[in-house]
Amino acid sequence: MSSFAKISHPEVLWAQRADKVYLTIALTNAKDISVKCEPQGSFNFSAVGPKDENVDFSLELYGKILPESCKTQMGLRNILCTVQKEGKGWWKRLLKSEAKPAPYIKVDWNRWCDEDEEPDNGTDDDDLKYTSDDDGSGSDDGMLY
Repeated sequence: MSSFAKISHPEVLWAQRADKVYLTIALTNAKDISVKCEPQGSFNFSAVGPKDENVDFSLELYGKILPESCKTQMGLRNILCTVQKEGKGWWKRLLKSEAKPAPYIKVDWNRWCDEDEEPDNGTDDDDLKYTSDDDGSGSDDGMLY
């Protein structure tokens, strides 16, 4: 019997705007969080999870990014990373590879905005605040999760 515990990837939700990509990593009570972004589109994440397990993964993003403009916000249940694109424009997908993404990478429908719906009123939602999983309504209004 193996004494190694299988380390599963945390769920990674993504959404984009013309100038940035939002990555939300579902990791509760994470410690020692490290995010490294490379200009060619490499996104590297590492942290220590709630059971002192090492969690790390890398993503090769679709396009080039500006590492110095990447931001990370820690919440109790997740980590929000805002990745600045090198140039404005909508990516066809999150990752460089055309292969189907890993099952732990999913669209963040709460933050998703279609290209033609992006607000053009000059407001910058760069510092998106965490949204609570429970807004107190007690109803999901028929939404599928």
